[in-house]
Amino acid sequence: MIAWPDTRLLKLFGIELPILQAPMAGASGSAMAIAVGNAGGLPSLPCAMLSAEQIHEEVSLVRQHTRAPLNLNFFCHLSPKADAQADEAWKTLLRPYYDELGADFEAPTPVSSRSPFDAQACEMIEALKPEVVSFHFGLPDAALVARVKATGAKIISSATTVAEAVWLEQHGCDAVIAMGYEAGGHRGMFLSDQLDTQVGTLALVPQMADALSVPVIAAGGIADGRGIAAAFVLGASAVQIGTAYLFCPEAKVSALHQAALRSATDSQTAVTNIFTGRPARGIVNRIMREIGPMSAVAPGFPTAGGALMPLRAKAEAQGDDGFMNLWAGQAVGIKHELPAGDLTRQLAIQALEKLAGQ
Repeated sequence: MIAWPDTRLLKLFGIELPILQAPMAGASGSAMAIAVGNAGGLPSLPCAMLSAEQIHEEVSLVRQHTRAPLNLNFFCHLSPKADAQADEAWKTLLRPYYDELGADFEAPTPVSSRSPFDAQACEMIEALKPEVVSFHFGLPDAALVARVKATGAKIISSATTVAEAVWLEQHGCDAVIAMGYEAGGHRGMFLSDQLDTQVGTLALVPQMADALSVPVIAAGGIADGRGIAAAFVLGASAVQIGTAYLFCPEAKVSALHQAALRSATDSQTAVTNIFTGRPARGIVNRIMREIGPMSAVAPGFPTAGGALMPLRAKAEAQGDDGFMNLWAGQAVGIKHELPAGDLTRQLAIQALEKLAGQ
């Protein structure tokens, strides 16, 4: 019988397959979590864009339909200080698009929000008791980490450098996600805001595995059994997969985003800060080409998105994806058209065959 070469994460989380479904805010929910959980992987629910009521509803649905352990994911960024001058400069830069699309430039700018983990969210963890709690952009303060640990939950977070990984282990993580530069969505970077510090998955995973005593979860550019097998060879104990799941029917992506995913190739993504104020990888579209992908004018996370909302609404109504974030990783060219449960099982079988030399 073929076995996984490292079973630490299977035992730590109580899962059958060392595959974590990435918690993709806005793109995944209970339907995908249920499918992945029933297939033996670790399902995740992204909570940063949900209200407390919505989180309770989603968790309840997952608990009703799968016995799998559950990961709840939160952002732990610091909310930016109000900066009217920066907000005005950003909106002024976008004014030609307002005029072109017929959006009301003088109307109040919509609020773009992502809730950081706080005492209220911690109370929810204490009530819901998820088996795993994951964080993005570091960790919340030590008192909140201690409270989460007291519930019995395992804590994981994303690191984009070895220094970040060591910091996470020292501050209480039970495992660390090695988020390579190839990964889609927001970079998990928190010790530096400089993109030139970012490391690719192939180089990051073995160095992180050497530096840590806790298990490493590889993420970024992994979309099939070959990538999973390679991650294990490099020293990972599991993988976290995001972009590959966006092709599944359970994904909550718009028709425009789906079309972009299906046509995109490896070279058509870039890291950009213009949609939220933080670096994130997505498929290049009009706004990224014309003012970005990185703009020094974009205000801090997550406020940059507010001024783009009226433009996105106008463009989307015309079938135009030019002003929406199309998050995807560099492995977007490896496309699967399968339900999330079937994909999870297929990836595991393919990986085990590769590891066995078949």
